[in-house]
Amino acid sequence: MTPITPTPTASTKPSPGRVLRDNFSETIVSSLRTFGRAVDVAIETVTGTVTDVARGKFQWKETLHQSWYLLTVTAIPAILMAVPFGVIVSIQVGNLIHTLGADSLLGATGGLGVIKQGAPMATGFLLGGAGAAAIAADLGARTIREEIDALKTMGISPISRLVIPRAVAMLIVAPLLNVLIIFVGVLAGYAIAIGGQGVTPGSYWATFGSFTTVIDVWISIVKAMIFGFLVVVIACQRGLEAKGGPRGVADGVNAAVVLSVVSIVVVNLLITQVTTMFVPTRLA
Repeated sequence: MTPITPTPTASTKPSPGRVLRDNFSETIVSSLRTFGRAVDVAIETVTGTVTDVARGKFQWKETLHQSWYLLTVTAIPAILMAVPFGVIVSIQVGNLIHTLGADSLLGATGGLGVIKQGAPMATGFLLGGAGAAAIAADLGARTIREEIDALKTMGISPISRLVIPRAVAMLIVAPLLNVLIIFVGVLAGYAIAIGGQGVTPGSYWATFGSFTTVIDVWISIVKAMIFGFLVVVIACQRGLEAKGGPRGVADGVNAAVVLSVVSIVVVNLLITQVTTMFVPTRLA
């Protein structure tokens, strides 16, 4: 005889609040595990890079290839993003400064806005969009074709073979894009200030040179490199964990882009707070 299963009653059914708590707990635990795996990828990438360079096994050719590819997909968008950044900062800040009667300070405020915030953020968003999508798609496709499993079977580390060249390439490209955006953004702001707001070229460059220091440029470059490293770690981690066929690759690419942008915004806030406390703006 087949056993008779009791029908669930109201007392045995889980309550909506309990279901919500369980789902929330599972989401938190899953997020922490994903973060831990990303940290493991970052640590293994750093240690593996040092080890490969020390042993003379670093893949310079692959790194240069990846660097050139990242430049080709981000250089023109970087210029197109730098112009609006410089123009927006010049117009918005220029209107406020004109109201206060300090038109000569437009060069300082516009330059600092582009260097400290506009350039590294634009660099991070470009790398998080085009760069993260390309890396996650490439590694995700390799994962679902079982190429990653084949590398592990042959005793080849996927981190050393695939992740490290892309990470170093990202660290090479990030400061280059950052400097390009600074150059184009400052020139765009200068053109708007001179042509549309009546600022003299001498006063613009004088205040720009008085308030902008080399430390500000270095902080901007370091921020861009940190953003690039975050992007490549997230993209590689999502690509290496892709599963479920082409749909899984697409989900990994979307997750890589979204997580990269969110991480850049959060880390930029933290870095800005720290640099404001310990490296305040001062005269050059």
